[in-house]
Amino acid sequence: MLIDGPQEAAWNMAVDEAILIEHGRGQVPPTVRFYFWQVPTLSLGYFQDLAKEIDLEACAANGVAVVRRPTGGRAVLHNKEVTYAIVASRSYGAAGTVLASYQWISGGLARGLELLGLEVRSHKPVEGVADGDIAERLRGSAACFDSPSWYEITVGGKKIIGSAQVRRDEALLQHGSILLETQSRELFALLRFEREEVRERSRRIFEGRATGIREALAMAERSSEELAQQQQQQQEQPPQIEPATVIDAMIAGFAQTLGLDLQRGSLTENERLLAEQLMLEKYGNPAWNKERGKRS
Repeated sequence: MLIDGPQEAAWNMAVDEAILIEHGRGQVPPTVRFYFWQVPTLSLGYFQDLAKEIDLEACAANGVAVVRRPTGGRAVLHNKEVTYAIVASRSYGAAGTVLASYQWISGGLARGLELLGLEVRSHKPVEGVADGDIAERLRGSAACFDSPSWYEITVGGKKIIGSAQVRRDEALLQHGSILLETQSRELFALLRFEREEVRERSRRIFEGRATGIREALAMAERSSEELAQQQQQQQEQPPQIEPATVIDAMIAGFAQTLGLDLQRGSLTENERLLAEQLMLEKYGNPAWNKERGKRS
């Protein structure tokens, strides 16, 4: 298990892929990683069109870095959140199909949220939908938390963790964002829309579909009467649960649900060297962010 402090966006993605490669080679065991970002960062999915969906001028003006993930999905603002990554393979207990592996990991994430005092729900797949149909069914706006996908976690009907996955032979990397706060205004200011009214309408829809741990805990603590009064008053600040508390709960959740005995470790020398190479040649290269998502 790795717990990393704030790092550059390109380095964070390079480390995740380096662990995936080394695990696929049989050089390192399955790894759970929790990490943070040096500056607020917008990560976009592997297939997203940067020029069409992301406002780079707005990102620069707001001091937000941009990086493309090796995984699919849509844009995530990494700021008031905890990012997790899991690298595993079938020989170590990770289920075989995409849906089955999402379900396997989802169990640990859900248990972690329960230990924080939240009542969670895991979204089941639609009957008759195969793994290959997932990407087609989930296309929508540029924001990741706009809608839940298979086996992702919701609280009160709202998505609270957004995850994406990539596979290399028998190994898989799943990483995602565990929201502390949604920050919808900050996120939607970074996305492209044809008109401002479309941006605002999309943002309001997003707010009805996403929540953060602090917001969800605040809602859980209020009675119906208190909530009615709250709607007529200025919104209170959400409980200031700390990222370290979230990480501790997730570690316990993975241990209880998946049977993982997580021991604190560090990158191997080969992982570090490979991450440096990936950062230089791939994630730190502007061409990766600009061109990779374009379809022929």
